[in-house]
Amino acid sequence: MTNENKRLLGGAAGIALVAALGGYGMAQWKSGPAAPIGAEAPKRDAAAEALPDSVAMTEDAVRQAGIATEAIKRGGLGAEIVSQATVAHAPSGEAIVTARAAGAVTRVFKRLGDPVRAGEALAIVESRDAAQIAADRSVANAKVVQAQKALAREQYLYKERVSARVELEQAQAEAATAAAEARRAQVAAGAANVTRDGRGVIVASPISGKITAEAVSLGAFVQPETELYRVADPSKIQIEAAIAPADATRVTPGDRAIVELPDGRTVEARVRAVTPTLTGESRSATAVLDVPAGLQPGLAVRVRLLPARGDFTKSIVVPEDAVQSLEGRDVVFIRTARGFRAVGVRLGQRSAGRVEIVSGLQAGQAIATRNAFLLKAELGKGVGEEE
Repeated sequence: MTNENKRLLGGAAGIALVAALGGYGMAQWKSGPAAPIGAEAPKRDAAAEALPDSVAMTEDAVRQAGIATEAIKRGGLGAEIVSQATVAHAPSGEAIVTARAAGAVTRVFKRLGDPVRAGEALAIVESRDAAQIAADRSVANAKVVQAQKALAREQYLYKERVSARVELEQAQAEAATAAAEARRAQVAAGAANVTRDGRGVIVASPISGKITAEAVSLGAFVQPETELYRVADPSKIQIEAAIAPADATRVTPGDRAIVELPDGRTVEARVRAVTPTLTGESRSATAVLDVPAGLQPGLAVRVRLLPARGDFTKSIVVPEDAVQSLEGRDVVFIRTARGFRAVGVRLGQRSAGRVEIVSGLQAGQAIATRNAFLLKAELGKGVGEEE
């Protein structure tokens, strides 16, 4: 190899070495000082590792998920009286419509489920009794006319000094008797609801509502006071709750109550009255609750009575379904403006599907009760997506 070639090879090797050293220095500047051997890896941010505690949900999403909420108040298990109850018609909310006279059903205007107005005709019963009532009314009215004419004649004769006063007084008595008989006949015809032609009676509803039962057929012969229809007004309902004798002394009219529906919803109610005697079969008193319209009569519900004279404590009582286990701790989901937030709670006693919250909640907060487990699942799904 010539000297010229040796010089060229030496220069190329020098350039390569300088380039390698420069690249190593640049890498060290970008990555920072190397960690010493055996040192621990830097820890991740604790906030990034923590489980999220909030679930964002719109009102529509909450409704579609079937998540029920309830505002909580203070009062331990001793402050509540849990009772089984039934939704019933109020006394003025249901009417039994009967036939007022014996006869055959000649016309039927309404059927099961039809809406009706107060005084509206449901059917017509053609009856001989109705004809007799109408005839009595006509006779009584005719007697009134005759008695009034006789009284006018006697008044004229007495004024002209032709007849004695006793005859005038007798005419006055007969006119009063005829008027009383006419009023009686008119009331009887009105009570029977006799038709204008006097051939039958009108079966009419005394209240507005819907027909809930019918026992009428065209052409059928019915006896007086036979039940033909039942009409109910869905806006006039009440709840009848059976309570133990010991608890009946604690409940007073005006006490607050919570009605738990089969679908998980709750409805506010007020105690209207408590029966002073016990029923023969169950040996329990009955608390009658006023409740807003919208519940189905005959529906079985559970009622939580909250007497004003209850054994109140600082604890808050919630349904057991509202408490969820999250990473080994008990939590309850509080309703927020954007959705729900899980808060840790400390539990107390349990009874009849209810549990005391000793700490962690405040009175007045709204919490998720039914389907609260869906919120727990949503939080778990969020953690899985992050990982």
